[in-house]
Amino acid sequence: MIEVKEIMRILPHAFPFLLVDRILEVEPGKRIVGIKNVTYNEPFFPGHFPGQPIMPGVLVLEAMAQTAGILVFKSMPEGIQEKVEEYRKRPVFFLGIDNARFRKPVIPGDQLRLEIEVTRQRQFIWGFKGKALVDGKLVAEADLLAMMGEEK
Repeated sequence: MIEVKEIMRILPHAFPFLLVDRILEVEPGKRIVGIKNVTYNEPFFPGHFPGQPIMPGVLVLEAMAQTAGILVFKSMPEGIQEKVEEYRKRPVFFLGIDNARFRKPVIPGDQLRLEIEVTRQRQFIWGFKGKALVDGKLVAEADLLAMMGEEK
């Protein structure tokens, strides 16, 4: 299990844009399972939508992408993982999203289970199949493409 303090060391994101609270499972180079606890205090809810808060679908996709970024890091050789600051100089960038589907709204009180599987990996390019579930039911899915970028 990876707690939020380590997630914050790995990802370059910070509040309010850090969208992964915990990692439950990691199989380096294969798959990862993360959690995002959706609370009423999220900064986007007052405007999306007043009186009927719904998590924007693009942020569900971003939570998948951040989880995938952690998987990329955890798939690097041990020596690189120990040098978190050097890794953070080479962030993981979104290259594309295909086949995105939203099945059900995500609302305050939901817990997103983010399941990401590697579909391909060649040098610095990674392909993923992402799923977001709430209470075991699929709420969103997408194919993601990412690249480890150049040093800042």
